[in-house]
Amino acid sequence: MRTRAVPPAIKRKKGEGQWALGYREPLNKNEENKKNDDGLNVRRRIIDVYSKNGFDSIDPADLRGRFRWMGLYTQRKPGIDGGKTGALEDEELEDKYFMMRIRIDGGQLDGPQLRAIADISTLYARGTADITDRHNVQLHWVRIEDVPAIWDRLAEVGLHTTEACGDVPRTIIGCPLAGIAEDELIDATPNLRDIHDRYIGSPEFSNLPRKYKTALSGCTSHCTVHEINDIAFVGVVNENGETGYQVFVGGGLSTNPMFSKSLGVFVRPEQTHEIWHGVTSIFRDYGYRRLRSRARLKFLMKDWGPEKFREVLEKEYLGYALPDGPEPAAPRPGRDHTGVHRQKDGNYYVGFAPRVGRVNGELLGVIADLANEYGSGRVRTTLEQKLVILDVPQERTEELAAKLAGHDLHVNPSVFRRHMMACTGIEFCKLAITNTKQRAMDLMDELEKRLPDFDQPLTININGCPNSCARVQVADIGLKGQLVVDENGDQVEGFQISLGGQLGGAFGKKVRGLKTTSAGLTDYVERVVRKFDEQRTDGETFAEWAGRADEADLK
Repeated sequence: MRTRAVPPAIKRKKGEGQWALGYREPLNKNEENKKNDDGLNVRRRIIDVYSKNGFDSIDPADLRGRFRWMGLYTQRKPGIDGGKTGALEDEELEDKYFMMRIRIDGGQLDGPQLRAIADISTLYARGTADITDRHNVQLHWVRIEDVPAIWDRLAEVGLHTTEACGDVPRTIIGCPLAGIAEDELIDATPNLRDIHDRYIGSPEFSNLPRKYKTALSGCTSHCTVHEINDIAFVGVVNENGETGYQVFVGGGLSTNPMFSKSLGVFVRPEQTHEIWHGVTSIFRDYGYRRLRSRARLKFLMKDWGPEKFREVLEKEYLGYALPDGPEPAAPRPGRDHTGVHRQKDGNYYVGFAPRVGRVNGELLGVIADLANEYGSGRVRTTLEQKLVILDVPQERTEELAAKLAGHDLHVNPSVFRRHMMACTGIEFCKLAITNTKQRAMDLMDELEKRLPDFDQPLTININGCPNSCARVQVADIGLKGQLVVDENGDQVEGFQISLGGQLGGAFGKKVRGLKTTSAGLTDYVERVVRKFDEQRTDGETFAEWAGRADEADLK
């Protein structure tokens, strides 16, 4: 790749390691590993060497680096408490089993695909399966010896794990109702598939500074959370009545949350892959590679601003100017697509809620059977750890809802089940400090008992570490796992609390000293929810109330 002539206004010091400025020497271990060998090449070694010779034969640079390019992470060894997460080396924390992330771009599954995932879970993953908040299904307890057989089974139905993790373009998210929603502005499915087929698994983008998250949607509820993706295409209609996309760049959470910025352009659907290619190339070429903590696209956007970013995109990568475009309309309520709703073809979709995305192989098989019996077999995963069965005749929706409820899958869930999210947590994750999935399920059950009549929308997101996989900064009640001191002066599992976060609004605010032990979590949430219910005005949201409430009422 040639060195670009860069305007002085955007030149960075050599220490950032930007390729476009001619600085190609790796500045940390991760960059050195990527330079030594493309992560995509590890697939062949897994098939030919590691699956035959076992876990102990795996090169550490592959095991803790390049395996991610194939959707594989070592999982946490059982029995290691959260206090040791930052104190032990990877080889001390990790078990000889893997978490495997199956890519489900756009959240779209047909009957044979869901059945294949169910069978793989049962045969190779001890029945485990979690629906993530980016469409994917994650399995656990996967042995390296079984990975080629799993890949073969996935390939039979058109699924894979390539670039589900790593410094690459991750699973492309889309509206679960793409192509069927009555009120969608545009069906982004063809554009999403076009990007996937052109670029996923390509060496052109297999060495990005860090992970890269894409969203495309014409959903009027903005269910793809464009505000926190690296690049997002959001459906709009321009002044001439043409349907296309506005482009947002540079969103992300973790320890430095930032909302994406609009480029102020109008993109015709047929241009989508070109714009995606250009923005992704900017990240590859100008992205910061010195510090992992600054290697996300949001930091480049923060330094450049959307005007400079658009200028570089148009002049250096596209070779043409984009027309100005409108901003999206405000989102309609219902980002999670739960419930029974009409499709534009006259059939209905049925969205339902597992317990914080936790399912299993047997249950996925049941869902596949129900989707075939009552619909066309098509199922969708959502960005809220939910599932949707499509194409159900209206007269069969109630019967389907009753069948789902018999498996603890609720079409009309309580507020707490509908709006609670949790990451993997200490059960399997090497980065986690606290339990999350079971903690969330226990919290949900107890709140349903204590507050059976509470009916206001309220998101409660639980994360086991600071990385915010469960989006704690944009939840009404965000719970970030950490060690806290209890009343006896002992360090115990607990959570830092943020309140009033809102996508497209503001990140949750932290009240000084506001933390809770895990043991005291339910009492705290009950207390603050009761205060909100007592003090809220008609139509006031939790975020609005939290912004005006006295600190004493938030504690």
